[in-house]
Amino acid sequence: MRVPEATAALAVSGIAIYTAAFGVLDEALLRGGTIALGLFVVILASLLREPGQPRPSLPRVLADLALLAGTCLAIGNFFILYEDLQTGLFVLSDFDLASAWIGLAVILEATRRLFGLPLFLVAAAALAYCILGNHLPWVLQHAGFSVEQTLSTIWFSFDGVFGRAIAVVTGFILIFIVFGAVLEGIGAGESVLKIVFRLTDRLRGGPAYAAVVSSAVFGTLSGSVAANVVGTGTFTIPMIKARGFSARFAGGIEAAASSGGQIMPPVMGAVAFIMADLTGIPYLTICLAALVPALFFYGSLFLAVGIQAAKLGIEPAGGQGRAPITALDWRLSGALALALGAVVYLLVAGYSPALAGLAAVGIAFAAGLVLNGALRRQPMRLLQILVAAGRSCAVIIIAVAAIGIVIGAMNMTGLGLRFASAILAVSQNDILLALVLMMAGCLVLGMGMPTVPAYLIIVLVMGPVIEEMGFSTLTVHLFVVYFGVLSSVTPPVAIAAFAAAPISGSKPMETAVSALRLAMAGFVIPYFFIFNPSITLVDGYSLPLFAWAAARLAFALWLLATGLLGHEGGPLPLWQRALRLAAALALISPLAEIAGAGLLAGGACMAVQRWLWQGGTPSRQTRLGDQP
Repeated sequence: MRVPEATAALAVSGIAIYTAAFGVLDEALLRGGTIALGLFVVILASLLREPGQPRPSLPRVLADLALLAGTCLAIGNFFILYEDLQTGLFVLSDFDLASAWIGLAVILEATRRLFGLPLFLVAAAALAYCILGNHLPWVLQHAGFSVEQTLSTIWFSFDGVFGRAIAVVTGFILIFIVFGAVLEGIGAGESVLKIVFRLTDRLRGGPAYAAVVSSAVFGTLSGSVAANVVGTGTFTIPMIKARGFSARFAGGIEAAASSGGQIMPPVMGAVAFIMADLTGIPYLTICLAALVPALFFYGSLFLAVGIQAAKLGIEPAGGQGRAPITALDWRLSGALALALGAVVYLLVAGYSPALAGLAAVGIAFAAGLVLNGALRRQPMRLLQILVAAGRSCAVIIIAVAAIGIVIGAMNMTGLGLRFASAILAVSQNDILLALVLMMAGCLVLGMGMPTVPAYLIIVLVMGPVIEEMGFSTLTVHLFVVYFGVLSSVTPPVAIAAFAAAPISGSKPMETAVSALRLAMAGFVIPYFFIFNPSITLVDGYSLPLFAWAAARLAFALWLLATGLLGHEGGPLPLWQRALRLAAALALISPLAEIAGAGLLAGGACMAVQRWLWQGGTPSRQTRLGDQP
């Protein structure tokens, strides 16, 4: 074990637990110290390789040492000046400016190492825009800011790197990341998978259904889609392939299901808490609004698995090859249910999210010690669990620190409002076109990022656009979350598919295309609740409106799944697949005439298909439609 890196990771977990238990003693020290420790974890992991790994080159070692020194210098100088920052009465010296540049450079380099170029380029462009934006044309131009003004906001204030975003993360996001790591460490994850496999093994798609359910359970707790793919996919993907599904389908369904966990209450990958903080909407209201759309998304994945299994002629396994379920598995699964129940109860009772997360961590640790004899015999594993949790926390910390650069730039320049004006000008008040442009922007901005920072950056840039069109704040933020999450299965980045491909043995881009097709319902649902907000159970809710909207959405998702997979009782001809997709899109419309046309077209397709395969003889043209 890399002792310095493990110590820094353990300190991050300790900060998360201490803050949840006792609150914040000093805001500046907490924010700056958390970012410093996150940087230490990332840099030391590169500098100190595990035994058996190739040793880093001398230039890489020197670069890592320089980054460590830069972190100490920049954060240390921030601590020295932070009392003056509270009053705003200070003058930055050349040394202060240099330390700020060094700190930003370290954060950008750590971001590049963890997430590649997308987030790095966004943050660097935001920094450059503050200083050079007065030379740009059209709506991008601003009045201009000096280097000192830029660094004063982005580094030496609580509006940038050390601003509200990192405060929210340290306040109550990190404790839920620790909770997820503890559940995995005590063995609850594997136990739940065994039970889910047992419950689904008599269905055609057995392991694929298990992947969907387990990814929903653990994805809601994880702030990283890729981590969820690796955590559950290691078990599920080989079993999906063994049942007879293709490698790319196995990787695709795991990627799609793991992505969906980020929109599933009660935790929503910790996005629910940040959304409540940003919007002022109660947490429980957000969970209620997100519940029905999330259930429809996972219902569409169940449909896709069943249709694909029928298309391939896969039969139920009938209990063959079952993994034995022990009493320990049932107990650990019960501990997971108890911990999640405690979270929901405490939140409903009005306690803070941090306290709810702390209680869940305590229950999980106690269950592991009481129920899992291996943990009692090897208590050092508890420290290893906390180290793993700290490493996961460090990834989120670095991403949110980079997002802080963007937030500072937005606050200074008003770029979000400028962007909103530009989209509205291009769309010429065409709501549908504006939404499509919004969707494209969300997919681009969210590529390659964990859910929390993706949501933050997207809502900063894109949120004002939809609100300008008169939609409610709640549905706007849910719209943004959906497409931020779906960026993880959208080529060319498709981080979830790239994580699943090595496990499934398929090509990354093939897996991404398969995941995108399986997750296509997620591209429909946000438009549906924007135009039909009653489906959220909050905005404009009435029972008749909800029932009509739910029936239309269910039928639209059925048409979408059968049209994309090309099967319903038998192969679908190309013309019918196209008509089903068009009918599904028509059912989204709030206009009764268009929705009615979609209903009639979809019903006609189903009637024709039923007659062909049950009441008549399939034509040659229909048989030729078997190609997906």
